[in-house]
Amino acid sequence: MTTSADAAVAPIDLLILGGTGFIGGPQVRYAVSRGHRVTLFNRGQRDSERIDGVEYLVGDRDSGDYRALHGRRFDACIDNATLAPRWVRDAAQVLAGNVVHYCFISTVSVYASDAEPGADETAARETYAGEADPFTLSPADVRANMALYGSLKTLSEDEALRCYPGHCALLRPGLIVGPGDESDRFTYWPVRIAQGGDVLVPPREDPVQWIDVRDVAEWSVQVAERQLTGAYNLKGPALATTMGEMLETIRGVANPAAVLREASRDFLQAHGVQAWVDLPVWIPGVGDTAGAHRRSNARALAAGLNFRPLAQTVADTLDWWRKLPESRQNAFPAGKFGLLPARERELLTVLAAQRS
Repeated sequence: MTTSADAAVAPIDLLILGGTGFIGGPQVRYAVSRGHRVTLFNRGQRDSERIDGVEYLVGDRDSGDYRALHGRRFDACIDNATLAPRWVRDAAQVLAGNVVHYCFISTVSVYASDAEPGADETAARETYAGEADPFTLSPADVRANMALYGSLKTLSEDEALRCYPGHCALLRPGLIVGPGDESDRFTYWPVRIAQGGDVLVPPREDPVQWIDVRDVAEWSVQVAERQLTGAYNLKGPALATTMGEMLETIRGVANPAAVLREASRDFLQAHGVQAWVDLPVWIPGVGDTAGAHRRSNARALAAGLNFRPLAQTVADTLDWWRKLPESRQNAFPAGKFGLLPARERELLTVLAAQRS
């Protein structure tokens, strides 16, 4: 059966706000491969691949410089880069009435609670409780206080719905993974397991969800083509899976000789190991986080969202990683995600002693 992704599509004039970051690269390449006339609007400061046939417009959403978009009309707009609701409002002053369909890349961080397994797009969202007028805040303010992130994305969603009534899609990805992810959030596992030896891992039974960046990118283009509306949780895979199943797939691709040493939640808590941070991707599937990796993706699946195999994501992530500068590879793990080697060895020693 032919799917929406496979079917021939009529070329559209597609505007992408951003388009040079983690999601933007595969998004632009996919849109071009579909025959669309693609225009990017951003500050032009990121050193990125220039793609033939793509129009590059320069402006600055933080300062409100939208001059390059005045008088332009597009069939669809995908907004990748917004952290503050005034960016949606200010862009709409130029685009509303000149864009047929608007697709906003949001986040599952808009949800007020992660406690309920199976919660869908109708679940309660974060409310803004800051003292400042949220429409005065900038992305820099959000980066300085990430506690604002979810509630400002909620307000950005509301602004998108207000500015583009009946012509707006809200895409809410969870953990986005794959080649190009510099955060080490998911990359930690393929790289660490490829190194081999004993690898400290969290409870295998806990649930897990993720989505490959290319699946987010490609489906956002399909949403624009089909002018879908409403909210969609972008979390995979299609069937429920566990940390153990994810890690075993990674081991099979990266290094089958690696030994996964499982630690209990109690052990990890007692030794100050932070879920999501020290052991990336992992969120305990109990209590207040019982639903964090069990959020419903049924609406997006029914609308045609597909997920590429995890083994492909792992192989492609490792291929990308191995082409990075040697200095970056030697600095692994480089960010706030993942255990430093000495800390992991210490924990493995304690774990082994408790089991002897």
